[in-house]
Amino acid sequence: MSTWKKVLIGVGALVALSAIVGFTVYQSHKNVVTVQTGKAQRGDLSAVVSASGEIKPKTYANIGANAFGKITKLYVKEGDKVKKGQLLAQLENVQSEADVNATRAALEVAQTDVIAADAALKTSMADLNRAKADEDRMKLDWERAQGLYKDALIAKAEYDSRKNAYESADAGVAEAEARIAQAKAQKDSAERRIAQNRANLTRAADVLQKTTYTAPFDGVITNLPVREGETVVIGIQNSPGSTLMTIADMSVITAEVKMDETDIVNVKLGQPAEVTIDAIPKKIFKGVVTEIGNAALVRSTGLATSQQTTGSQEAKDFKVVVSLQDPPDNLRPGLSTTAKVTTATRSGALSIPMQALTVRKQSELDAAQSDKNSVHAAAPQKDAAKDKTEIQGVFVIRAGKAEFVQLDTGIAGTTDIEVLSGIKDGDEVVTGSYKVLRTLKPGASVKIDNTAPKKEESNES
Repeated sequence: MSTWKKVLIGVGALVALSAIVGFTVYQSHKNVVTVQTGKAQRGDLSAVVSASGEIKPKTYANIGANAFGKITKLYVKEGDKVKKGQLLAQLENVQSEADVNATRAALEVAQTDVIAADAALKTSMADLNRAKADEDRMKLDWERAQGLYKDALIAKAEYDSRKNAYESADAGVAEAEARIAQAKAQKDSAERRIAQNRANLTRAADVLQKTTYTAPFDGVITNLPVREGETVVIGIQNSPGSTLMTIADMSVITAEVKMDETDIVNVKLGQPAEVTIDAIPKKIFKGVVTEIGNAALVRSTGLATSQQTTGSQEAKDFKVVVSLQDPPDNLRPGLSTTAKVTTATRSGALSIPMQALTVRKQSELDAAQSDKNSVHAAAPQKDAAKDKTEIQGVFVIRAGKAEFVQLDTGIAGTTDIEVLSGIKDGDEVVTGSYKVLRTLKPGASVKIDNTAPKKEESNES
């Protein structure tokens, strides 16, 4: 055989072998799915929920107008520090002060009337005693006259005179008793006028006191919407002319945020939090949860559900108050803030990337298991309940295939989620892409490519 024929045979054999290898490789990769993976590994994990709100002092008070009148003097300006009991503002008080003086004078008159009535009562009692003494004396004279007249020792005229004297003395006693009753009534009336005038004085003094405003506690004047010479009125909260100023105790600063209803069940008193303030970037303040609201707030209106007459399916929030530790002196009420509350922590927890979690219907898993056990097995009968039952789990890479494993999960961190059972440390799980995870079949052959960028399908829902 010539040399060129040998070369042709060799080339033909090489081409045939290459075709066979290429066909084999093509068939082996025909149903292979390219996936991205991550490792199940142990580490510290924290569950964090976030909410936005504003900076507020723990204790503050809106000093509202308690009387109608013109402001004659403001003793403070916005930003001033004040002490408890310090004078803040003065309203015109000419009429109210005159009412106090008039009522106090009326009270003094009533007290004088009581003294006079008491003296009159004592005089009447003395008159009664004298009248009773005269009655007793006249009675003895008349009784003696009765005996003498019976023995014909005195004339009828003398007898009648002594009888009339006794009856006159008896009438004098009755008159004295009536004057005592009158004096007692006058004294009681005077005492009641004292009580009445004291009540009027209390009312007038209260009206006068409401024209003067003092600080209820130590704090800072954070809002002063009025000026000297303006007229204030009694009205509803935050109505123009009804709020004089706001005083806040800046020693304890809080971040009052609105927490989503799906997160509030995990928030507890005493949990630590990290607070960021928009006005102070790149700085994190430590805090602790000190108050959790019980009433749900409708997100669109901010009103509590108890204030609404009809039910609502709108999103709801709950108030959560975080007290800041070592707040800076330059904080101001109303600054926008975000609080991240750590609701749970785990040390050495087994965790996987959160995007690895997926769900499959029970019927789909049963069908895949049946195909794995026997290619000749009859198709499983459909079960409506299994068609609706969804199982949470991950795809674990085992022998080049993606095996679906059901998981029990615990707390969720920012990017990872705790695994309680189902896989072990070091297992490789499928993390993407999102489109692959949606369509990946249990038992499918896979190819790992973690160099490709992990892009999510933005149009997928």
